[in-house]
Amino acid sequence: YNLPADRYCMHETVLSASRQKDRGIAGLDIAKRLLDFGIHAPTMYFPMIVEEALMIEPTESESKETLDHFIAVMRQIDDETNNNAELVSEAPHDLPVTRLDEASAARKPILRWSSVDSDDQ
Repeated sequence: YNLPADRYCMHETVLSASRQKDRGIAGLDIAKRLLDFGIHAPTMYFPMIVEEALMIEPTESESKETLDHFIAVMRQIDDETNNNAELVSEAPHDLPVTRLDEASAARKPILRWSSVDSDDQ
């Protein structure tokens, strides 16, 4: 990952996954892989001026141990982009729902649960 703005920040920082993109792994793939570690996916592709932007926004109450764990996971994912890219590009693996069709989800969102067989649709 690279740091497009190398300066102190307030409560968030933006990383660029452009190096990983050169290996065929998009920022979205990294965000999905974080879910396998129980880490909430970051804000994606914002700001738009940063290629493959990942906006990291830990809350003020996060412990140093939690932040260190996050850093270790990000390093592991970077290693996986070199050694096992499919593991990253096909993530998440450990959730009830894996890869969604993001375009369909945006165009036809299901905003409440109902049985697929239900006549309520």
